[in-house]
Amino acid sequence: MLSEYRQEISELKQKNAHFAKIFERHNELDKKAKDADEGRLHLSDYEVEQIKKEKLLLKDEALQMILKYKKEEAEG
Repeated sequence: MLSEYRQEISELKQKNAHFAKIFERHNELDKKAKDADEGRLHLSDYEVEQIKKEKLLLKDEALQMILKYKKEEAEG
C-alpha cells in the first residue's frame, strides 16, 4: 500500500499508533481478499466487496495522514 511513501509510512508507524493500526488493518484485509481470490478462504461476493470497500477507506485515511505529515515536515 502506497509504496511511494515508504519512508513516511515507516516514520508514521513509529510515531502514530492510529496510523499503525490503520496500516495493520489494511494489510489484514488485503490478505483476506487475496486468500478469497485464490480459493484459500471462502467468502461470499458481498463479503469480498465489503473487504475491498473497507480497504479503500483505510487507504484513503492513511494517504491523508501521510500527506499531512509530509506537509508538516516540510514546514519544519
